[in-house]
Amino acid sequence: MQYEVKSTILGFDQVTKVELNEIDEMFLILKSCDDTEVSFTVVNPYLLREYSFDVPSSIRVLLDINEDSKVVVYNIAVIQDPLDESCINFLAPLIFNQDNATMAQVVLDVKNHPGFGLAEPIRKFKS
Repeated sequence: MQYEVKSTILGFDQVTKVELNEIDEMFLILKSCDDTEVSFTVVNPYLLREYSFDVPSSIRVLLDINEDSKVVVYNIAVIQDPLDESCINFLAPLIFNQDNATMAQVVLDVKNHPGFGLAEPIRKFKS
């Protein structure tokens, strides 16, 4: 599914439209529709850990999110070999409103979310 980027992905201001493709239950590929060179591996954080935060009201308005909206959250991962050394950024989640095909990145305040890191290895969450 393609999404309009309503608030830029950090460092990728030129990306205005992305496509999200599922690899499996945990991993997806997020590709720029504007620049074929830009793609990210993203993960479903809820399969790894307890993960909750309040979506800022500015993002709720930007993405037209209400209590009935179908919203999904993913986090960017940097894939390593072996896979369990891959790192996930839990402080800058990607918010997708599936109802209107829009998305935005939120930057969380580390003071309010001290348990979330910028580069946490997947191995930390394996049981």
